[in-house]
Amino acid sequence: MSKPVVAIVGRPNVGKSTFFNKIVGERISIVQDTPGVTRDRIYYETEWCSKKMTLIDTGGIEPKTDDVILKHIVTQAQIAIDSADVIIMLVDVTTGVTAADRDIAKMLMRSNKPVVLAVNKCDSVGAPPMEFYEFYELGFENDPIAVSSIHGTGTGDILDEVVSYFPDEEAEEEDSDTIKVAVIGKPNAGKSSLVNKILGEERVIVSDVAGTTRDAIDSFVENEHGKYNLIDTAGIRRNSKIEDSIEKYSVLRANLALERSDVCLIMVDANEGVTAQDERIAGLAHEAGKASVICVNKWDTIDKDNSTTKKFTEEVYKALSYMTYAPLVFISAKTGQRVDTLFEHINYVNLQSNLRISTGMLNDVLAEATSRVQPPSDKGKFLKIYYMTQIGVKPPTFVIFCNKAELFHFSYQRYIENCLRNTFGFKGTPIRLIIREKGDDK
Repeated sequence: MSKPVVAIVGRPNVGKSTFFNKIVGERISIVQDTPGVTRDRIYYETEWCSKKMTLIDTGGIEPKTDDVILKHIVTQAQIAIDSADVIIMLVDVTTGVTAADRDIAKMLMRSNKPVVLAVNKCDSVGAPPMEFYEFYELGFENDPIAVSSIHGTGTGDILDEVVSYFPDEEAEEEDSDTIKVAVIGKPNAGKSSLVNKILGEERVIVSDVAGTTRDAIDSFVENEHGKYNLIDTAGIRRNSKIEDSIEKYSVLRANLALERSDVCLIMVDANEGVTAQDERIAGLAHEAGKASVICVNKWDTIDKDNSTTKKFTEEVYKALSYMTYAPLVFISAKTGQRVDTLFEHINYVNLQSNLRISTGMLNDVLAEATSRVQPPSDKGKFLKIYYMTQIGVKPPTFVIFCNKAELFHFSYQRYIENCLRNTFGFKGTPIRLIIREKGDDK
């Protein structure tokens, strides 16, 4: 199941970012930076009462404005609202109810999403000020809650209310034979075209379900290769003046789709090559530990000679140097070129991601690797590697026990990873190595 999404919305200067940061700073395990992803994200993963969620911060909404940038902020906020399962509307007790508050409240009511009304800047101890009660006029079903984003008071009450709307974790599980495939990439890379091509050519389509409140379309497909749930993450149109903000939302959408997936199809536009945004989105798949296939789309539009494919392959793997394990397929969603081969790749990388190796076989490879290339040393201290064992799949995850973890340099970890790949394959999937000192039970 995906983590529920919670969006914080409101007009400018009501304290949204302060409120967001208060929760992040005190309650949350922040997701690690992924390769190429900007550090000033608009979303973070958090947990409250053992319930995980994805929290979205939005820009201040000015519903009635002629300013081009402010109009785009409204658009971005609407995207966040559409993506959310629960919405926190933040208002300012010191200004009372404004016309903008009323307009935003109407926007939220039209969304038919659960809304928690947080009246911010109730900073004094004791009962809230009389102005607090004005906000009942906004017409939400539930009572407003007084908070102070500066002091953190009331944030627990807000989060208690938020998680009360989350679905039960005992939701219906998807067919275990179904491989969930996220089609991710920047806008206009051909994600929807690929899904439509597949749906148009398959003999049996089980169902076509819109929805999931994740701004994605789930398409369930069954064919001679197996059962698949294709998750199409609709791209957001670019605007040069707010390109960075728009890209953050496309990364958010990709992240939500990734969370539900077993395999990722990373779409790259052959006419543009690997862009910075491609690197960000591919980095998400890598850090999430997802099996992946890189799809170079629109290959039919490229003028080719005998070396075109080789050169393009080298350029892709140079840009995505951390994903050289992922197979590369040159396709055309428009003409259907090589689209039929994708299911074979999906099945293969999914199997590789679920591959388990016995401890005995792992340690045979480890012994050979350490005899061929001696473990590193530093100032007379030598790294001693005792043994390794596999503790998980999706992605394959291994624990290596040694005497000094600080001596186990990244380059030697990469060497061990390459030895594992050379012996067992693991094509299309990341590998996780966890280094522990003997006796370390953390």
